[in-house]
Amino acid sequence: MDPLPRLDLVRLDGGVLLMGNAGGRPDEQPEHRVEIAPFRVAVAPVTNAQYAPFLESGHEPPRLWEDERFNAPDQPVVGVSWFDAVAYCEWLAVETGIPCRLPAESEREYASLGGIEGADWPWPGARWQDHPAAERIAAADRPHPPGPECANGYGLRCMAENVHEWCLDWYHPDAYAAPGAGQREPSERARKVSRGGSWRHSVKFTRLTARASLSPERRYNDFGFRVYADARG
Repeated sequence: MDPLPRLDLVRLDGGVLLMGNAGGRPDEQPEHRVEIAPFRVAVAPVTNAQYAPFLESGHEPPRLWEDERFNAPDQPVVGVSWFDAVAYCEWLAVETGIPCRLPAESEREYASLGGIEGADWPWPGARWQDHPAAERIAAADRPHPPGPECANGYGLRCMAENVHEWCLDWYHPDAYAAPGAGQREPSERARKVSRGGSWRHSVKFTRLTARASLSPERRYNDFGFRVYADARG
């Protein structure tokens, strides 16, 4: 059996997040203050190499597992549903003793900012074109290995590009006006929140406050996930 994935986690102390964007899309409004407890977050999305030991435990491989565009060991694993991502975190928690999980949407936004308040992007500059590898990433036809050039102020890689990342929350377009909405399953068209950019989009970079969503059973080639954990345990 392959060795267990190496968990490269960064501990964030938490604080107060001014979540949302008054100038963004309607589902990013209103801006509101959220208390963020300390937590830990992986430096990069889960890669194919990190996902492989989970498959040896008996879990079904992603539908793109044999596709050479998507199965390089250092690429983010894609084609995983929300349920697959949750199952991986639960498996990893048992194997490592670390309380692994997906993030609350507010934790994902807090982590993506990298310590910068009110930013659209986790790198210096006011445009996505200011990313240090913008030209290479913009020309990509597949997910790219998360490199140090993609790190934000916390050292977290690919928070606004590469693949969409699943969050724990249910998606509600008016969630910011209804505290706690993310824990309430919609009565119809139930979708889970995702955050981050996508290699598949015409513009592969996404603002840090931008929200996306997908039905939790779907498996798309630009959807992956990142491991989070409680601060202790």
